[in-house]
Amino acid sequence: MHLPRGLYEALPYAYLAAGLGAGLASYAGRASAWSNAAFAAGVIGIVGGAVLILRRRSYRDDAARYDHRPLDE
Repeated sequence: MHLPRGLYEALPYAYLAAGLGAGLASYAGRASAWSNAAFAAGVIGIVGGAVLILRRRSYRDDAARYDHRPLDE
């Protein structure tokens, strides 16, 4: 499945925003199981978004330093 470039680039930030929203929503029902599940989903969203941002940055830095010419030249 291919996503448009704009949507693909925005996904990590959407994960971060959704994670932050879920984390903030977890404070609405402090003593319920829903609150714990929302907090866990928030942490997963924030960590997942941050990991995607860092992995993409690392890949792009490595690809920029790679010599794309064939070895037999």
